[in-house]
Amino acid sequence: MPRKKEPGLKNCLKALRTASAGMTQQELADRVGVTRQTIVALEGGNYTPSLTLALRIARVFGQSIEQIFQLEEW
Repeated sequence: MPRKKEPGLKNCLKALRTASAGMTQQELADRVGVTRQTIVALEGGNYTPSLTLALRIARVFGQSIEQIFQLEEW
């Protein structure tokens, strides 16, 4: 029997970033202390942020973590 895929996180990070005066991936990366490649991976759904990183991102946009990251349902 195939194993169920673990639920991941989806996010609206790219939409928030581009709505914020066209913030670049590098600008966001610099503000939260990660590489641009980490932002690319987050926006592509290929990376789950640590709680610390999620909090930093939420603060940049003045939103709660839940407004940015949503748990995908099974």
